[in-house]
Amino acid sequence: MACLALIVAVSSCKKDNDDSQDKSPAPLSIEFDNIAGDQNLAMDGTTEYTNGSGEKFTVTDLRYFISNIRVTGTDGTEYTVPQDSSYFLIKENEEETHEAVVNVPQGDYNKISFVLGVDSLRSTMDISKRTGVLDPGGTMDESMYWGWNSGYIFFKLEGLSAAAPEDPGGEHKFRYHIGGFGGYSTPSINNIKTIELDLTPGGIVKVRKGRESNIHLMIDITKVFDGANSFKIADYPTVMFSDFSVTVANNLSGMFRHDHTEN
Repeated sequence: MACLALIVAVSSCKKDNDDSQDKSPAPLSIEFDNIAGDQNLAMDGTTEYTNGSGEKFTVTDLRYFISNIRVTGTDGTEYTVPQDSSYFLIKENEEETHEAVVNVPQGDYNKISFVLGVDSLRSTMDISKRTGVLDPGGTMDESMYWGWNSGYIFFKLEGLSAAAPEDPGGEHKFRYHIGGFGGYSTPSINNIKTIELDLTPGGIVKVRKGRESNIHLMIDITKVFDGANSFKIADYPTVMFSDFSVTVANNLSGMFRHDHTEN
């Protein structure tokens, strides 16, 4: 009986070891939870937020591209999600878009990185290589593409604020449409940003088959105004393809933080 127990124990250990070495793909979800300071973001037309300059504003539109997702294991190995499976358009008004699901090898990961925007290589590919959320003439939101500039709008934030000038329709609108991949434009503007996050403080992610692993991120849109280069809505109510877009883009990395992990 002792010998049998020993055989069973050894067999069990061997099975556990084999499972731990299984690097076959398993699902990982990244959740993008948009907030404004300490408040949940709402686009109900009435909920007001305040930036660091004391300007009050409401949000009417928020959407942005996430691409080129990469994870780093606790052993230092990196895995980059194949590009064709690594482009997502997050829209605040469509809850089903708030979660990006990818497949990565089973394992423990303590870092994640991704691009805010669309990389220059994909931006210049033949239109047949830009499908799904990247197809300007198909399923993609056409308002996220500059036809005149042949480029994607990486990040869009629109809303109302008394700090913005009154337009002909009697509204006080602000608009931030940030793009530019350093390509054909003159002057050349490159607003592609890589976001890198350490998952350790909020919990590493343990990707396994048969388990729902989720990295929950908080995206604070007040950082658009109050980041490394703070500015007022009153001074820059509309920013699109201009030199000042670089200033706004440099604030965007500060919007993202890892809140917690669910394994």
